[in-house]
Amino acid sequence: MDLIQKIQEQYIQEFSNNVPLDEFLLNIGITALLTALLRLFYIHFGNAISNRRRFANNFLPLALGTLLIIMIVKSSIALSLGLVGALSIVRFRAAIKDPEELTYLFIAIGLGLAGGANQPILAIVSFILILGIIYLSKLLSKRERLQQSGRLFVNIQTDLDDLEQITTLLSRHLPYVELKRMDTLDQGMDLAFICKARSLQDLASLKDDIRQLSPATRLSVVDQPDLIV
Repeated sequence: MDLIQKIQEQYIQEFSNNVPLDEFLLNIGITALLTALLRLFYIHFGNAISNRRRFANNFLPLALGTLLIIMIVKSSIALSLGLVGALSIVRFRAAIKDPEELTYLFIAIGLGLAGGANQPILAIVSFILILGIIYLSKLLSKRERLQQSGRLFVNIQTDLDDLEQITTLLSRHLPYVELKRMDTLDQGMDLAFICKARSLQDLASLKDDIRQLSPATRLSVVDQPDLIV
């Protein structure tokens, strides 16, 4: 009985004095909730090709571990200096295959830091703003990709020597045609164009007309959405 009373007086009372229990539980609850939402956001909206669900399972222990460390060292300069010394001899070797994974790990660490520093309001507001900005950025990127669709690299190898005829034929079916390279062959030419197509029907019509130029004419079309036209 004396031992239990001694533990209560020495440790539990010391804990309550340094970290109020209600504050401790509130910070852990908010950090866990925000980290769970971060996990769902990453699983549904992340772009990494790895197993996002499995990787996102690391967010909660990472955030809570960070919260625990900050709550321990924030009340003691000696502990914080000791932590710096301990971490300086520890090497973390984790294979991060995608920079996006590292970004979300930093967000999880930030939630843990805010919880450990007793800044739940800051954590909530920052979390909403950060994920909102990321979501808007993804929407804008998706819209930009849609606007860039239809940009093509077109290669034509033919035994004909009439460049104007081929360029006119391309312009008849495609709204944008720009010659980038022309190589003369023993018989004919090898031409490279940057083009933009409105639909697959344009390409189908172009293919049929190219075939009618000569039996030796070859057409190659490669989708290049990053081309600036």
